[in-house]
Amino acid sequence: MSELSAERIVELFEKDVGSRKRLAELLVTEPDVRLAIINALIRDVATKEDIEKLRAATKEDIKNLGEETKKDIENLRKATKEDIENLRKATKEDIENLRKATKEDIENLRKTTKEDIGRLEARINSLDVRIDGLEARISRLEGQMSLFVKLFIAFNLPILLGIIGMLLKLAFTG
Repeated sequence: MSELSAERIVELFEKDVGSRKRLAELLVTEPDVRLAIINALIRDVATKEDIEKLRAATKEDIKNLGEETKKDIENLRKATKEDIENLRKATKEDIENLRKATKEDIENLRKTTKEDIGRLEARINSLDVRIDGLEARISRLEGQMSLFVKLFIAFNLPILLGIIGMLLKLAFTG
């Protein structure tokens, strides 16, 4: 007789659908086996109580998630407000620093412009003094030239008149 192994029995049930159904009917009609199958199935099947517990846990999780989300949003809102306020303060400080720097630059420009104007005025005054000196020298030169011309005429006029007289005498006598 051939040896019947568990594997061989499973193979036979796989091939014979009718025998498989009969075996299932036999197992279901047997009270102890049926109870064992039902208990095994019940362990895998969720009860209304399990579903209610799951529903309550889910509601609690959703509620907690909503509260955490609200907290996160509120924290983000606070952080954003703080960032905006810090940015506002920094911007005001930057504007104030820029105002101060611009004011200092304008003041420095005003000072250097005044200094430059002062130097120009000094140079103009120096030029005025030099021009006045030149005018005085020119006046003296004009006076000296006038005197020179007068002296030239005073000394040379009698000589010139003498020469003209001699030329006339030669022209008329000759």
